[in-house]
Amino acid sequence: MEIIHINPETMHRSPAFSQGVMAVNPGRLLVIGGQNGVDAAGQLVGDDIRSQTKQALQNLLTVLIAAGGTQENVIKLTIYLTPGQSIQDGFQASQEVWGMHATAISVVYVAALGRPGVLVEIEALAALP
Repeated sequence: MEIIHINPETMHRSPAFSQGVMAVNPGRLLVIGGQNGVDAAGQLVGDDIRSQTKQALQNLLTVLIAAGGTQENVIKLTIYLTPGQSIQDGFQASQEVWGMHATAISVVYVAALGRPGVLVEIEALAALP
């Protein structure tokens, strides 16, 4: 399987994301449901965007590894934030756990998430060999 990042010269370029990502001959498609900043016991790990983002991404990595993949296999992330949360703070926190893996990404502000106190939810699509 080959993952190709599509970043046309006529569009903005960023080391943080790709404009498009194409998986050529993917063997398996892994859909990872929205992950929050909760630990193995289901408890929120903090009340700030940094700690919750780190935990949500660690949860994504746990699912990826269980399926035989890594963050290199992720072709799309969708990040949901509650109002007032800083994209920049979340991005900085994500680099500590996730590293710089440019993928297609969407960030959406929502009125609220499914559980009180949750500030961020992240879902992913991954192409695995």
